[in-house]
Amino acid sequence: MSEQHKFRYLLQPGSNFAFVSKFRAWMIGSILLMAASIGALFVNKAVRGDYMNWTIDFKGGTEIIYSFKDKATGEYVAVEPAKVRAAFAGANEHGVELNDISYTESTPKGDVTVKGLMVRSPRFSSTTQAQQDKAREDFLAKFNDREVGKATWSGERMYVRSQKAITNAEAQAVFAANALELKAWSEKERDQYAHPDEGTGEYNTVFSVYGLDRQYGTLLEKSLGNVQAQAVQSYGVGAKAGAKLRDDAVKALIYAIFLIMLYLAFRFDVRYAPGAAFATIHDAVMVIGVFAVTWTEVSLVSVAGLLTVIGFSVNDTVVVFDRIRENQSKLKDKKIERIIDISINEMLVRSVLTSLTVFSITLLMNLFGTGVVRNFAFAMNVGVIVGVYSSIFLAAPLFLWISKKWYSGPAKVRAIPASVAISEKSTSDEV
Repeated sequence: MSEQHKFRYLLQPGSNFAFVSKFRAWMIGSILLMAASIGALFVNKAVRGDYMNWTIDFKGGTEIIYSFKDKATGEYVAVEPAKVRAAFAGANEHGVELNDISYTESTPKGDVTVKGLMVRSPRFSSTTQAQQDKAREDFLAKFNDREVGKATWSGERMYVRSQKAITNAEAQAVFAANALELKAWSEKERDQYAHPDEGTGEYNTVFSVYGLDRQYGTLLEKSLGNVQAQAVQSYGVGAKAGAKLRDDAVKALIYAIFLIMLYLAFRFDVRYAPGAAFATIHDAVMVIGVFAVTWTEVSLVSVAGLLTVIGFSVNDTVVVFDRIRENQSKLKDKKIERIIDISINEMLVRSVLTSLTVFSITLLMNLFGTGVVRNFAFAMNVGVIVGVYSSIFLAAPLFLWISKKWYSGPAKVRAIPASVAISEKSTSDEV
């Protein structure tokens, strides 16, 4: 006699959990959590100044492409993104994103493939408001004897009006003390700023500091050692473009939910569509709520993760709905509540194992990944949990409520043929 192999089960076959009896409590709890998630957005707006921690994708900033050369040989080299991230973190530069970029550069030795980095920063300027205020105070104190009448910042330039001339070399030390590097004047600028205005007799001088590309380049050179960082290209991303991307992301979510409802209405029945739509909205709101509470950065990759979560959740919901529909045709003698309980129990192990597999992989990505990879994985970690929950405790209850309210009731009265009715009446008269 062959010995039967004993399998280890996550859940023993033939489970009989009573899901339907707990539907009301789970539904109320879910609505409260959704309300809390939406409330977290308004709390962030009041406390932090914005609903969510938007990245450059949505609120604008600066994109800079860097190439790197060995200072000793002058040859192009590749740098490790991890070291660059550590350099920015050490300088308290938050919200900086890195992307690898490659392009071909013509050199005296021929075409060379350059492996650079695209640095995306939420900052628009190399100077902060605090730096500008401190530099202005130090400047006025330093040149008090020059009778400075005005010193105002505009972008990365400070405009100065004084009764006596102030040279770029004299001002350089003041700006350097505030971690700002002055640009050298051109020959034309030196001649212009050396003479007073003919009408007012005042000296109108402009002091310009280097932009964010130079500031970041200097930071990287100090951190990376024997490497020269060259800014190949630098440009700003306007807030309007970011706002449009944000609006497009919201539209994508709305379109996805609408098309899911349309698909389920044709694939199954109109009764199934509202439950799946509500479960999808619940998943999206919960993921957004967790991002808001933890103040995690929200980028286009986060939106991609959110759309992936919606797809995962709908897939799980469709599997549950398909089993319910199948059991409705097989178990016609049972009530709809019992059919739903049986269907969910039959699909429970499958849903848990599938979700656990996806969750494990994305958890590893979240723990050991960096940058946008971690951002995507975090959205998936949260989404897998709420997705499997909503398929069982939200989609099915709404389907049950719609079925009992509009698709149940007394059976229709059958039409009795006239001949049978007359025969029955005659029999009763004889009696």
